[in-house]
Amino acid sequence: MKTTELRKKTAPELRDELLALRREQFNLRMAAASGQAARPDQFGKVRRNIARLKTVLTELGSAARAGSKE
Repeated sequence: MKTTELRKKTAPELRDELLALRREQFNLRMAAASGQAARPDQFGKVRRNIARLKTVLTELGSAARAGSKE
């Protein structure tokens, strides 16, 4: 998932995507705990995607606050 793709989405779409990534992260943790971790590289990818999403959401929030002050 690229940052440019994320910036094209609205805040509710980003929140839905964040929720889906959090679920995926949880499922990966549960699979690892039960000894079924088939894709260990996914842990880092999901974590980075969550960070990207949160960054874009923060940018949207600060831009909205800056626009409302003017």
